[in-house]
Parts: sequence; structure tokens; C-alpha cells
Amino acid sequence: MTRRLARPRDDRWIAGVCSGLARRFGVSPNIMRLIFVLSCLLPGPQFLVYIILWVLLPNE
Repeated sequence: MTRRLARPRDDRWIAGVCSGLARRFGVSPNIMRLIFVLSCLLPGPQFLVYIILWVLLPNE
């Protein structure tokens, strides 16, 4: 069974992007959130990618 990449209606903090990515890759949502926050300390378009995923990913 393949897991579809979508934003869950439950277990959201802001938009559900980290939770949806965590479910897709089989890790804890809190670990994915921590990875995102730590990645924001590095230079790059992480926040922009988050907003794009917020817009593009469908709700469950």
C-alpha cells in the first residue's frame, strides 16, 4: 500500500505539512517538525517550500 501525500485533518499545528510528510515517510510528526525548525537555521528556501506545500497538498 502506498501512502498518499496529503495534509491530515488531525494532528496539525499550523497547516499540517510536517504531519503529512511524516506520515508519508513513516516518522513521528514531532521529529519532522524538529527537522523543519532546525533546517530553518540554515540558509535556503525552507519556509517558501513549506508555504508552497501548504497550498499544493490536498486535505485528507
